[in-house]
Amino acid sequence: MMPEESLEGLSLKCGPLGEHDRLLTLLSEDGGLSRLAVPGARRPRSSLAAAVPLSQLRLQVGGGRGLRRVRQLRVIHSVGQLGQRLETLAAAQSLAELCLRLVPDGDGVAGALGDLTLQLRRLELVVSERQDNLEALAIAVQGHVHLLALGGYGLPLQRCARSGEPLAPPLGNRDWRCSLLPSEGLVIGALAGAMLVLNASELALLQRLPRPGLPRCHDGTLMGPAWVWLRLLELVQVWCQEHLGRRGKALRLLKGCFGAEAQGHLGAAPSLPPND
Repeated sequence: MMPEESLEGLSLKCGPLGEHDRLLTLLSEDGGLSRLAVPGARRPRSSLAAAVPLSQLRLQVGGGRGLRRVRQLRVIHSVGQLGQRLETLAAAQSLAELCLRLVPDGDGVAGALGDLTLQLRRLELVVSERQDNLEALAIAVQGHVHLLALGGYGLPLQRCARSGEPLAPPLGNRDWRCSLLPSEGLVIGALAGAMLVLNASELALLQRLPRPGLPRCHDGTLMGPAWVWLRLLELVQVWCQEHLGRRGKALRLLKGCFGAEAQGHLGAAPSLPPND
């Protein structure tokens, strides 16, 4: 019998376990992903009923071999208000899904919990300050760029994957292009068979995303229109498909939050086959 221990982290996923319990997947800084049984959590008056997704929790955990059990639970912070808007909920769920694929069981990815928490707090501001839904899309795209880099699958944004030349987009040149080849990276030129072709301004926007803050104009508005952010969303979908084997459902849901007029600009971006 292992002694009880205290765990603190962010709940990424909760599902049914047996008749009255829940299976909780917790992301912690040092322990990576932990899967825990929460006894009686599906009973209405259970003291453990607060074991729900996207909550910062402090747990007392015990048990021997196999699935450990939550004995006590305290909610440190809940982001339940994200459910008030579909785009903020979809953005948050897409980042949680990415962490479920990136972070190994029992071994943390340095910085992943902190970055995910930061993006969730930004999404909370989108709701509380009634910001434009484009903010949620941009947060999701930037959060994917950050988390992929932390998990060892970062987008190679600085050099051409074939020539090794710097990827220095000439912003005044409307004819310049680079192509995404998922198995290689970004290659200068519009290549046949590319999954996505970016112009200079689109690549320049993408290259700003590893920074801490979102790229903004002098008046505080986001750089780039909705259709450009949708193209960058398509790019991270393609990259996740190639390197992680699947894309999350929430990214498709997030894309669906934006009207057909914005999505109509995607043009050169091929449709991706369903992959749950």
